[in-house]
Amino acid sequence: MSQSACPESVIRRIAGMFILLSLVLGWAVSPLWFLFTAFVGLNLLQSSFTSFCPLEIALGRVRLFGCGR
Repeated sequence: MSQSACPESVIRRIAGMFILLSLVLGWAVSPLWFLFTAFVGLNLLQSSFTSFCPLEIALGRVRLFGCGR
């Protein structure tokens, strides 16, 4: 495991919250928020192939939710 390793459930939980929030914002504020939904989805897809996750790195740097230990 890398130094910034996070529990997978933390990554999934945060990604799910980002997706739901961006869907609500896309409906209530501006359809441009749907681009953020697509970005999160594409990032989840690429991380399943490459094991590279920017969210995991960011959480590891600030040592949140048990990441970076």
